Amino acid sequence: ARTLVLHDPGVLQLRVIMAAFREDAGEDKENRAVELGATLSLEILQIIKDSQQQHGLRHEDYQRYRGYCSRRLRRLRKALGFKMGNRHKFIGKKVTVEILSDSRYLLLVLMDAERAWSYAMQLKQEANTEPRKRFHLFSRLRKAVKHAEELEHLCDSNCVDAKTKLEAQAYTAYLKGMLSFELQEWKGAMEALHKCKTIYEKLASAFTDEQAVLYRQRVEEISPNIRYCDYNIGDQTAIKELIQMRMKSGESGGLLDTLLTQTRAKHAASMSEVKWRGRVIPVKIDKVRIFLLGLADNEAAIAQTTTDEAKERLYESLLSECRDAIQAVREELRIDPTQKQRERSLELDPGKVSGLQYLHSYLTYIKLSTAIKRNVIMAEALQKQLNDPTQDDGKRVLRPQDLIRLYDIILQNLSELPQLSGLEDDKDFQAEVELKTSVYKAYRCFFIAQSYVLVKKWSEALVLYERVLIYTSEAQTQTAKLTSILQDLPDVKELAARVNAEKYSVQASAILDTEDVGEMASQLQVKDEKPLRECLDVFCINPSLVTKHANLVCFPPEFQPIPCKPLFFDLALNHAAFPPLEDKVEQKGRGGLTGYIKGFFGFRG
Repeated sequence: ARTLVLHDPGVLQLRVIMAAFREDAGEDKENRAVELGATLSLEILQIIKDSQQQHGLRHEDYQRYRGYCSRRLRRLRKALGFKMGNRHKFIGKKVTVEILSDSRYLLLVLMDAERAWSYAMQLKQEANTEPRKRFHLFSRLRKAVKHAEELEHLCDSNCVDAKTKLEAQAYTAYLKGMLSFELQEWKGAMEALHKCKTIYEKLASAFTDEQAVLYRQRVEEISPNIRYCDYNIGDQTAIKELIQMRMKSGESGGLLDTLLTQTRAKHAASMSEVKWRGRVIPVKIDKVRIFLLGLADNEAAIAQTTTDEAKERLYESLLSECRDAIQAVREELRIDPTQKQRERSLELDPGKVSGLQYLHSYLTYIKLSTAIKRNVIMAEALQKQLNDPTQDDGKRVLRPQDLIRLYDIILQNLSELPQLSGLEDDKDFQAEVELKTSVYKAYRCFFIAQSYVLVKKWSEALVLYERVLIYTSEAQTQTAKLTSILQDLPDVKELAARVNAEKYSVQASAILDTEDVGEMASQLQVKDEKPLRECLDVFCINPSLVTKHANLVCFPPEFQPIPCKPLFFDLALNHAAFPPLEDKVEQKGRGGLTGYIKGFFGFRG
């Protein structure tokens, strides 16, 4: 019975109506048009932004937003009684100035333009895999521009206020500029987008800061497109301004990255080779060319960025591009029919690798090096927070264990570098990796010691501090030969000085710790409890020495053994031979048993 109720058509229709009421409730604020006498007003940009953020565009779901525009159009037509015929026949109607008595008529045309624009953006996403859909994309953008021109024409009426007229002109100019941008008509796109930017800047200056935020955001959105149009027209400085915009925003994967990638793709054809560690590598894959062309720009942008969060985002963007380039090389290695023959020929001489394989090693080196730099930036940021005594109460308390994991990842990346193909016999490269490994091992060991200090394991911490000093001394001996990479490494001298200070602090804490003093006293105290006078040359901890019953000397004194009068023994007696005495001894009678009996009874006669 429950299943029948859930699938009943009446119940489903009721749910659809309730959902529509909920959407209408959310649209009351944004659809509100203020009518003052005969003046109509419509906040075009505010309505567009709110609708887009609430219905799919926060996640770039243009299909969902398109469906929302269709439903809203249907509700507006029903509310205004502006239906296009009936279910049997379509009768087209247009909104004209004569029937413009309600601001919802303006909203009707605006939703038509938004629906066409959202469909065009959906087709743009699908055109990445299906290029033929770009033709449909152009037609939908032209349709959106047509509806926007109708809206601008309606707003030219005397019954519409000046603000709405300016917003309608800016909206039309924006759609025209985007259409020309997709058609690669750079001059027309630049003119239309400049007009849109000028109108929004004037509107932002005419209102308060709270109301002008939305207009400034729109200006920031279209500025990269304008600079890209300038670059395609012939302004060579525009690419630098695009990079500066990307540095300020710190975002990755957005419009700026797309425009920069398109710009570099035009120069990719001129790049045919790259030189790395004394070897020239031919580059024939377009995706790899685009990545290598933008590598220097990305590194410069990271160097000029001030905030750690922006640097981390740029590093993540660079790593993503590097992974795509490596994947393209791997596919080329897999598809190349001569690769197996080359591998067989190279088995006889392992020191030589093919150009494509060496290119793969170069890109892998860039990926691992970038990952190391990113983790170092994160570790330095965590160190600043760890040393900051004023940490927020709401946030999780940072501990040295958080840094140990980062240095583990750094050491893992360093262990992969010597295994790259073609670099096994490069002694300079191996020495550089060993130096970096010693430095980051020292930092990892230092934070492990710090974690032991927190749990009051003084002996373990002291041993680890000594290990840190060993690593720093190894690094300092190696830096005398390799001075070129010191600028990319942390200062080990500063770490050694800090370790020496921490060692003294740990030793003092070990003595002052009351729990550990008892353990040390039990280890150092003499078991036979000798008095202090007898163990002056031995360090021992005896708590009884500071009490009233201190064992200073032995009293009363113990007896001492002294030599006594010697005893004399006649040792010659044992060797003396005496004469026999049998003849002088009295002979006794031999009576036997009979004599014994007679003697007993007194008959001895």
